[in-house]
Amino acid sequence: MNFYDVACTEPPIDLELFGICDDKNAERAYTDTGKPENWIAKVENKKKYTLTFTAIDKCVIKDKEEEGRGRCDGMITSDDHIFFIELKDEKKDWIQDAISQLESTITFFKDHHDIEIFKYKKAYACNKRKKIFKVIDNEENLRFFRKHKVRLDVQAEIIVV
Repeated sequence: MNFYDVACTEPPIDLELFGICDDKNAERAYTDTGKPENWIAKVENKKKYTLTFTAIDKCVIKDKEEEGRGRCDGMITSDDHIFFIELKDEKKDWIQDAISQLESTITFFKDHHDIEIFKYKKAYACNKRKKIFKVIDNEENLRFFRKHKVRLDVQAEIIVV
């Protein structure tokens, strides 16, 4: 399983603002700069880091692979950053499912690559219907961090620092 497969990565992007979309039409997630109304997650990159988006669901891990195990929609990487991103468009009961998909993907990644090369490691559960920040139980955050050494956020704004 290659999370750096060039067939699944988009060209690097260094814009201050762009979005991540998932049209749910059996195609993989992708970045967008022109239609904010389609964005599920908004990426703020004020320092203009060179970022690479990789589609995980339907590309790194295809639909028939690893059945029964979740996977998130994509990841953003730079020399110092790795952000795992799960995109949702649901009204209720979506957070635990998103966290489970993120955890599964992080485990897949660690099984095949060294996550410790990244200084900033975060997992984002994003929902198009809930753009505001959702406070996560401190115990859940701590459990997630202790298990994966990755910080967890439930919000649709990905801020690259």
